Amino acid sequence: MAPRMSSRSHAAEIALALGALLIAMVSYQCGASLAKHLFPQVGAQGATAYRLGLSALILLLWRRPWRRADRRGDRRVLWGYGLSMGAMNLVFYMALRTIPLGIAVALEFIGPLALAVFGSRRLIDFVWIALVVAGLALLLPLRGQVQTLDPAGVTYALAAGVGWALYIVLGARTGAVYGADAVTLGTSIGALLAIPFGIVHAGSALLSPALLPYALGVALLSSALPYSLEMVSLTRLPARTFSTLLSLEPAVAALAGATLLGERLSALQWLAIAAIIVASTGAALSVRRPAHAESPSPLAELAREVR
Repeated sequence: MAPRMSSRSHAAEIALALGALLIAMVSYQCGASLAKHLFPQVGAQGATAYRLGLSALILLLWRRPWRRADRRGDRRVLWGYGLSMGAMNLVFYMALRTIPLGIAVALEFIGPLALAVFGSRRLIDFVWIALVVAGLALLLPLRGQVQTLDPAGVTYALAAGVGWALYIVLGARTGAVYGADAVTLGTSIGALLAIPFGIVHAGSALLSPALLPYALGVALLSSALPYSLEMVSLTRLPARTFSTLLSLEPAVAALAGATLLGERLSALQWLAIAAIIVASTGAALSVRRPAHAESPSPLAELAREVR
């Protein structure tokens, strides 16, 4: 009886972890959709200031990192991590002004995917690279298609992918020194970068009481709730499983954009997103396991920090 109960308990833990991760992905994309609704009032810059500023405030009040202010570490890496986070969020929201959410996430996802793929020289990895190239060829307006993507929006999304890759690398080094406080400190530094852009663009509109509930919704749906749920998942799922599921994010984003924002994608664009998802899944599944213990792949490591 005990083994059967143990098996049921393990299955329940896995189900909890899977459910938590799926809810986290949906929450994050709902937060991005809600942020897009703020663009007419405060612009992408103001929405970024809301998200990072309020998230930093929530995390500072919760974590109170000043109680551990004697911790010594490389401040340049910490600041690089925080600034890359702020820049990544800013240019991602700038991309959402002119291109659909699902496409923006697919393009942005190429950053962490590149880290997962280019770290290896095996033949199979070139298959994933080829799939990404095929996806980009279908997404980007390289020919005179009837339906093309805004070049500026595409550039912003690709820049967000570069920022995502940078902050994964810097976040791993920062987290090794500052632990759980890395998220709080990095978000606070990112807010210092984003808030001036929001003030310059939106001015006193940021102080509108009518927008505060939406701003809090963005901060909670895009940060507090998904990161808490992801931590539940990370502690119960193997890194390979986690990173594979994380590859579904572009599809979740596309569905959120279609449902919440009325964005419609062509069949070719859905095919392009599917190619990038397959490449991400393949890269996650083909990561070599360490000899002694399984460690997170770059795709799984990214979820340990603030997106």
